[in-house]
Amino acid sequence: MAEKQTAGRNLLGDLAPKFAELNDDILFGEVWSREDQLSLRDRSMITIAALFSAELYPQLKSHLNLGKAHGITKQEAVEIVTQLAFYCGWPTAWSTFPLIREVYGEDDGVDPDRLSCFPLGEKNDAFAQYFIGQSYLAPLSTQQVPVFNVTFEPGCRNNWHIHHAEGGGGQMLVCVSGRGWYQEWGQEPRELRPGDVVNIPAGVKHWHGAAKDSWFQHLAIEVPGEDGRTEWCEAVDDKQYGALDSMRMSSVSGEAALCKKQED
Repeated sequence: MAEKQTAGRNLLGDLAPKFAELNDDILFGEVWSREDQLSLRDRSMITIAALFSAELYPQLKSHLNLGKAHGITKQEAVEIVTQLAFYCGWPTAWSTFPLIREVYGEDDGVDPDRLSCFPLGEKNDAFAQYFIGQSYLAPLSTQQVPVFNVTFEPGCRNNWHIHHAEGGGGQMLVCVSGRGWYQEWGQEPRELRPGDVVNIPAGVKHWHGAAKDSWFQHLAIEVPGEDGRTEWCEAVDDKQYGALDSMRMSSVSGEAALCKKQED
């Protein structure tokens, strides 16, 4: 959910109070906050593309910071500029990359212990054979409904698996930090962001984990069922997993180019 914007009042409240009010209450409070139309992350991506194309660098830097907070990775910010450089101008791209470096630094500087308000937990060594990459597990509740905080390092994902039960059962995922993927057997992969909820019925073969360039954290909620057990299957194919972000970036760049065309 978007935080209440006060930048206008903080920076311009004494000089241009009406402008500050319109900026904070209308632009951000009513237009920007329409998350039922576009997620904060998608809204940030479109705004970054538009400000980059218009060479509005001070505003671009501010929205790069917002985009970073909304889950846009450094790699994605670089790719937006790379894809649009042919349309917006090579010098414009050269002028934008230093802003990206300034906002993101030499690395993303992620502290796994501070991904969310939930604890990171211990290395998930008991289930390491069913994961590619390092995962962490923190039991939050073992009473009534078991709830675990599961953290995946970038590129980490679990094998295909099935939650079996004679009645009831299954699992729910509540995403709390980073960017990840979920896929059911025979279905298209689904990108996951904070706030997303996944309902996994018993008997459905699936996998979930982090994007290759992002930490990812979700709560795993075990739905009560009769004679519940988990069947672990084969690992996710490396080639198919590696193509997920490329497929997604192709879609993103197409949307950004369409946005630019419509502006023209």
